[in-house]
Amino acid sequence: MQRSLFTQDHQDFRLLVREFLAREVVPLYEAWRNAGLVPRELFTSLGKLGIIGTSLPEEFGGGGQDDYRYNVVIQEECARACVTLGGLRTHLDVVLPYLTAFANAEQRARWFPGLVSGELYTAIAMSEPGTGSDLAGVATTAVRDGDHYILNGSKTFVTGGHHADLVIAVARTSTDPNNRRGGLSLLVVEKGMPGFTVGRKLEKIGLTTQDTVELSFAEVRVPSANLLGAEGDAFSLLGRNLAQERLAIAVGAVAQTRAAIDMTLTYVRDRKVFGKPVAHFQNTKFELAAMSAELEAAQALLDASITALVGGELSGVDAARTKLFCTETQGRVVDRCLQLHGGYGYILEYPIARLYADARVSRIYGGTSEVMKSIISKSLGL
Repeated sequence: MQRSLFTQDHQDFRLLVREFLAREVVPLYEAWRNAGLVPRELFTSLGKLGIIGTSLPEEFGGGGQDDYRYNVVIQEECARACVTLGGLRTHLDVVLPYLTAFANAEQRARWFPGLVSGELYTAIAMSEPGTGSDLAGVATTAVRDGDHYILNGSKTFVTGGHHADLVIAVARTSTDPNNRRGGLSLLVVEKGMPGFTVGRKLEKIGLTTQDTVELSFAEVRVPSANLLGAEGDAFSLLGRNLAQERLAIAVGAVAQTRAAIDMTLTYVRDRKVFGKPVAHFQNTKFELAAMSAELEAAQALLDASITALVGGELSGVDAARTKLFCTETQGRVVDRCLQLHGGYGYILEYPIARLYADARVSRIYGGTSEVMKSIISKSLGL
């Protein structure tokens, strides 16, 4: 179906991203995948081209474009090229919005130029080994000591944490027995601070170039100037960008679904079974026809939600509906695409196998499908 989401500026940006990926990423991607990590220099290269600074103010060298559609273009082009740029999606779609929304003038002057150039790369540390999705149960503490906080604790499932220069850490600065959500604050921890340690890189079944690590903080002295927002407001601050975070997962899900169908169409036309192309068989035609219909339905819902987000009108419930539908569609379609590849679909040499493994987490992170259903059901008065 014809999409009306993008302007000519977005399409010009798309060509810039597409050419960069073809030139700087695709030829090296297999080596990065084997290493389980993208090189740190990738982000400075993206910064030089202005690809990662579109949302940051012009006074700091950014594009001054508070337009989420540029992030959408990046995800779509990565899916088209069958690559993942480490934790870039988390950096752009999750962490930067907190900094642009809540950093004060001094913090902006200190950090924003490096964020535009790619010299500063970010991550966010929320989950802990013993708490999982229960953010109110955070045990990491930050005790005020003069002009510093003394930070102690550990975090897990930190996307991009291996390379991160700035890590937004959720820590408990006070305790209210009547409000478990109160007393949480956001502290920006900088690489190299004594006591801040990057732990092991967690091995995952998919997203192999997206580093996911454990972090530990042992008596880390974080300047009070690195407090993001007001002390004790972390829970409310973290909720303000939740709709975009979930929408970003849906964007990746739909883009990767499209990539899966495209590569399957190529495969079934070329692959012969019993002397005929796989595309010749009625089952193949019907499966791909049904998958195409599902994809277009997901794309239409997603584009409507992106339009709402850009217009400041996307509700948390609609973001949940979009994430649920798009990620569940991704799971079904990618599985069926793999099936049409036969035995080759199970071989990592074929990109469909990697898309299959990558797809599984989209129904988990950013809120599981069950959490999305709970949000939606509450909106129905259930």
